[in-house]
Amino acid sequence: MMEDVTTTATPRRSPGDKHDERRNQLAESALRTLGELGYARASLREIATNSEFSHGVVHYYFRDKLELIVYCVRYYKARCVRRYDAVVAESDSAEELVEAFAAKLVETLRDEAPMHRLWYDLRTQSMFEPGLSEAVTHIDNTLQEMIWRVVERYSDLAGRPPALTPAATYAVLDGLFQQGLLALTRDGEAVLAGLPAQVRALLPVLLAPEA
Repeated sequence: MMEDVTTTATPRRSPGDKHDERRNQLAESALRTLGELGYARASLREIATNSEFSHGVVHYYFRDKLELIVYCVRYYKARCVRRYDAVVAESDSAEELVEAFAAKLVETLRDEAPMHRLWYDLRTQSMFEPGLSEAVTHIDNTLQEMIWRVVERYSDLAGRPPALTPAATYAVLDGLFQQGLLALTRDGEAVLAGLPAQVRALLPVLLAPEA
C-alpha cells in the first residue's frame, strides 16, 4: 500500500519581488560608493565600477543617477529611522534615557559616518536639484518623528512638557549631530568623547522649566 505524501510547495516569488530584491542589492552596493564620493562625484559608471554589478545592470534598474540616489537614501533611512526606539522603550528614568540617547548618537556617528555625510550632502543638493526635494522632505519628516519620540519619552520621565515644537526640537538636535559629524570628519574619533556631555546639557533645555 502506498502512503499519501503531502509536500509543502515553496511560495514562488513574483517578478515584482525579484525586481525589488535586486534594486535593494544595488542600493546596498551603491551606498558604499556614494558614502565615499558624495553626490556630485559619483556617476552610475563609477558606482558600477566599485560594485559587483555591471554598468548595464545598474542602468537597467535605475534610469539615471538621481533615481538611484533617491532610492538608496530612502532604503538606508528606512532601516535607521527606528534606531532610537530601544532607547525609548528601555529607559526607566530621564537620566537613563539621556545616557542611552547620547551613547546611541556616538555609536551611529562612529559606525555610519559616510552615510550621514551623504545624507547632509543630498539635503543641501535638494535646494538646487528639484528631483531630490520630495524624497528629502519625506526623509526629514520621518527623522523629525524619530527624534520627537525620544523627546516625548524624556518629557514623560522628567515630568515636564517639551518647550519647543517638534520641528524646532529636531532642528536643535540635528544641528548638534551635524556639528559632531563635521568635527569627526575633521579631527577624528577623539571628538566623540565630548558629545555625551553636550547631550546632557542640551536635553533639559528642550523641556519647560520646572514649576
